[in-house]
Amino acid sequence: MKVAINLLLTALIFLLIYMIYTSIREPIAFQEEKGRRVDVVIARLKQIKTSQEIYRSIKGNFAGSFEELVNVLKTDKIPFEKIENDPSDPTNEDKFIRSTSYAPAIDTINAMGINLDSIPFVPFTNGQKFEIAADTIEYQNSKVPVVQVGTKWKVFMGPFGDAKYKKYDKYFDPEKMLKFGDLTTPNLNGNWE
Repeated sequence: MKVAINLLLTALIFLLIYMIYTSIREPIAFQEEKGRRVDVVIARLKQIKTSQEIYRSIKGNFAGSFEELVNVLKTDKIPFEKIENDPSDPTNEDKFIRSTSYAPAIDTINAMGINLDSIPFVPFTNGQKFEIAADTIEYQNSKVPVVQVGTKWKVFMGPFGDAKYKKYDKYFDPEKMLKFGDLTTPNLNGNWE
């Protein structure tokens, strides 16, 4: 009987040690994985933002789909405008010569290390795409193009995308979007900044 009680107490001690270990390890693992995943997703969002800015320099607005964005950036050219003083104006005050040259957008994209074939996809998922929307709004009596691209935290957080992990980070909300841009104001900032 004494041996059985000792074995039971030993098992209980090991169970308590395991429970303490997991209660300490889980928040640490969550924070480490959250930091790693967020950094990678933000890097991809920054590439999309740069791609959208290049698209806007070509088309004058933002792409409303990744298919449109990728197609234009692979096939179109970026205009580069050069402004120089007019040599025939002796005072060089108000006469300028504007010249525009064009370069393939894909060359700029490749030089920046952006892979157009992978930018639509959220890292750490099995091919899920970022949500993308573009529009034109009235802002201060002008028509202004706007864009918003992002994904919900639960999409890229994998096993840590559950609401139960809020207890380790009061700002963590798996339903919240990690995004840049806004469809109601002309703002390209990311909500991580």
